[in-house]
Amino acid sequence: MQEAKSIFSIQSEEDFKIKTLEVFRHQAINNPIYKSFVENLKIDIDSVSELENIPFLPIKFFKQFDIITGNNPVEKTFTSSGTTGMATSRHMVTDLALYHYSLEKCFEQFYGPLSDYTIFALLPSYLERTGSSLIDMVEYWIEKSGRPENGFYLYNHQELYDNLVAHEKTGKKALLIGVSFALLDFVDNYKMDLKNTIVMETGGMKGRKKEITREELHTILKEGFGTDEIHSEYGMTELLSQGYSRGDLTFKTPNWMRMMIRETEDPFKYVGIGKTGGVNVIDLANVNSCSFIATDDLGKKVSENQFEILGRFDHSDVRGCNLLVINE
Repeated sequence: MQEAKSIFSIQSEEDFKIKTLEVFRHQAINNPIYKSFVENLKIDIDSVSELENIPFLPIKFFKQFDIITGNNPVEKTFTSSGTTGMATSRHMVTDLALYHYSLEKCFEQFYGPLSDYTIFALLPSYLERTGSSLIDMVEYWIEKSGRPENGFYLYNHQELYDNLVAHEKTGKKALLIGVSFALLDFVDNYKMDLKNTIVMETGGMKGRKKEITREELHTILKEGFGTDEIHSEYGMTELLSQGYSRGDLTFKTPNWMRMMIRETEDPFKYVGIGKTGGVNVIDLANVNSCSFIATDDLGKKVSENQFEILGRFDHSDVRGCNLLVINE
């Protein structure tokens, strides 16, 4: 893991480009599936000198193949959620400590040390299955937070309400992370006035409620929790890093992660800032899997490190973290 940690010291666009091209060549040689993908596209890896020339692996490959770079044994397999009979993605993680280091450094970049926060988690649909990277992430948050008040809540909303109220009285920082439908269920029955607690939704209607825009969701949640803003987390099974929105509906990425917006009809062409297209993700923490993933999300760049998620391609499977339909 020590060599892989060098990605977390990236401080400039030039650093990012150098490290990204290094990871690309490494994976194009040492990841059998990605190597085959690159060769079938007839791409000479030594001629790739710009990020726009890197081929991005379609995310559906994670449903069909084991995407692993190198020969290290698998420590844990994360799986995506899906309806009965639907093929799910498998992310074979060969360095779980690297994932935990990535998510901790990512959180710190946007929010500061985890030890400053008490963590409340309302993630019933994820707790009710195995293999969720989101549950693993929050479990690690809770471990690093070290607060006795930390905990997961299934459908015990009264207990969550009581504990949030009690914690508010301490004046200390807290974070409530929840799947969208569960947060909506909660505010249907409880009204709060949170001043010291960040409320963070991580998407996911799961067919439980009528699909609404993220803006509509945030309006309802702000009223219910009595907060001025609702934060969001952008992550997925196939990634080891996350993007965060701090209340303005746009996401930012850590220094070792980038979003590139491709044309919907041509995966090798990119659109400029403000234009809608398919979301390609560079996640250098995914060095032991594949760092270059063409997702099924639609989005647009607001600036070089800031983006919006606008929905999903019509032909995509509806799954886990990205069920909200976002309108421009």
